[in-house]
Amino acid sequence: MTGTKKIVLFDGVCNLCNYSVTLIIKKDKKDIFRFAALQSEIGRHLIQKYHIDTSKLDSILLIEGKYYTYKSTAALRIAKYLKGWYSLFYVFIIVPPIVRNFFYDIIAKNRYKWFGKKESCMIPTPELKAKFLE
Repeated sequence: MTGTKKIVLFDGVCNLCNYSVTLIIKKDKKDIFRFAALQSEIGRHLIQKYHIDTSKLDSILLIEGKYYTYKSTAALRIAKYLKGWYSLFYVFIIVPPIVRNFFYDIIAKNRYKWFGKKESCMIPTPELKAKFLE
């Protein structure tokens, strides 16, 4: 499907998530990531394929080969591969997940209220289409 690419599944109707995907694409100078909305057909297929408990998902999931991470661990692992100072956020991986996810969950639970919500999933521009799984 994507070979060695890392797959980011995101909430396609969340404005914060869409902004984050756009940022990742801009900072992904080594072309490491591919994207799919959780709500898309491919997103649902990947959730089934990896037997992912969707009750643990709030907005982001990172699939790397046979493994996946979610919440703050996924966000920090993504940051690790980005160009610029974003990769410095990976240092927070030493903080226990229970602490990191406490703050992550606050943002995730309020993301629609604070950042808004789209009526439908993001449609990539023609130049970005290659970054999205179909």
